[in-house]
Amino acid sequence: MTVSVALSTCNGAAYLPEQLASLAAQTRLPDELVVRDDASDDDTPSILRAFAARAPFPVVVEAGAQRLGSTRSFERAIAACAGTIIALSDQDDRWRADKLSVVAERFHADGRVGLVFSDASLIDAASQPIAGRLWGRIGFDRHRQRAWRDRGALTALVPGRIVSGATMAFRSTFRPLVLPTPEGIAPMIHDGWIALAIAAVARVVFIDEPLVAYRLHAAQQVGAPEAPRPLGPLASARHVNAYSMHLASLGALQARLAAGLGGPEGVAAAPRIAAIRRHFERRATLPPGRLRRLPIVLREFAAGRYHDHGNGVRSLIKDLMA
Repeated sequence: MTVSVALSTCNGAAYLPEQLASLAAQTRLPDELVVRDDASDDDTPSILRAFAARAPFPVVVEAGAQRLGSTRSFERAIAACAGTIIALSDQDDRWRADKLSVVAERFHADGRVGLVFSDASLIDAASQPIAGRLWGRIGFDRHRQRAWRDRGALTALVPGRIVSGATMAFRSTFRPLVLPTPEGIAPMIHDGWIALAIAAVARVVFIDEPLVAYRLHAAQQVGAPEAPRPLGPLASARHVNAYSMHLASLGALQARLAAGLGGPEGVAAAPRIAAIRRHFERRATLPPGRLRRLPIVLREFAAGRYHDHGNGVRSLIKDLMA
């Protein structure tokens, strides 16, 4: 088993040296680091060149002349990786020394595992600890973890963002399935898409340990909210309608599975993907007026689909009140 680290950088000079140092300090060193720099105009390129000259593993740097954005830039780095396992890295975090060792062991222990991700501790711009963990910020609590185990990764990944690319690693055999990231699935980005696609055809394992120190600062692209979003009925009714994202991502996944990119497992998963998509089509096309919506919503609820693909009663109330 070989492990590549895929890193996309863009004006990351403030925090990049700390992350590169944590890669060099891994107890299980990566077999290579593949960096795609997204047209940085600060000291990032020189930092990368200096690190490549002294790193204890090969470092490949593609200097992008045109800024592509993080998703497309990461795709370039992922495509260039030679390892059997590809671990994604953000430019502004810090890895625990045994991160790659722990992740590699999960893949080694079970050949059915296609993707692994972990929790993360939190640090601020000055590298000082922040109370709590990443999963607590995004709501991946014990209840949702139990639902994951009971109903499977695929259903758990559809309602919202759980897997952060900063903590993710996956088998390179799934690269044809996940690249390129489909158009039109925003606000989902490459990490959410990769996790969703691989969950359809392989096991996805989460590690309840903070293997990454996830940095929160003003300049980052995604970050984590101060606390989980309010989940009361009225707050849920005000949430942004995300059904278009679900329909687009599930439709793109259906197309890739139909093209054979998911292998036999993809053929087996296709009916389940279609059923999940039909649920969101019904929710996206609910008629105006709560009384007219009520029978449709109650049928979906009675079938368990609001629990499988949403937040149960809270999602039902959202659909009735939106």
